Amino acid sequence: MNIGILGGTFDPIHIGHLIIAEEARVKLGLSEVLFVPAGHPWLKVDRAITSAASRVEMVRRAIGGNHYFRLCTLEVERSGPSYTVDTIASLKEELGEQSFFFILGQDSLNDLPLWKDPAGLVGLCQLVVVPRLGLSLPELNSGSFAIPGLGDRVIELPTPVIGVSSSEVRQRVARGLPVRYLVGDGVADYIAEQGLYRN
Repeated sequence: MNIGILGGTFDPIHIGHLIIAEEARVKLGLSEVLFVPAGHPWLKVDRAITSAASRVEMVRRAIGGNHYFRLCTLEVERSGPSYTVDTIASLKEELGEQSFFFILGQDSLNDLPLWKDPAGLVGLCQLVVVPRLGLSLPELNSGSFAIPGLGDRVIELPTPVIGVSSSEVRQRVARGLPVRYLVGDGVADYIAEQGLYRN
């Protein structure tokens, strides 16, 4: 099977995440897409993050209507920082020799040399890169991307560029502005029920 993996803080999950996942599923012929909320995202230690339980519940509500999407709580159940290479290695152990496609934005690809064991990650999966507003694909053969085999393991996936971000959703909620259509109805309801993102 070809399995997509979309990791993220999902604080909160929004329509952009869902559109990217569906585009990847269809265009790459993925049997399913796993949504993997980060437990302790090491790149975001400088800001407060909503509890893992709340972020997991928002993902659960967001993907509930699509039987090709599946919630994977591997990272939130593991102690310590969340590293993608460890997650995919664990999924390989659990699911066997499937083909894994890790979906990430162009901004994340730019940071790849800073990640834990990027060469190991490239050896475990294909990297599916989706466009971000105002960014272009970096030169993968440049000195800053001295990751063996990277150029052969990157798939550029043209998708609609959705100008919405989790930080924008949080800011709108904090200002009392609506977030309907930026997040699914179930996510919007949960944010309101729990009083999330209000100052």
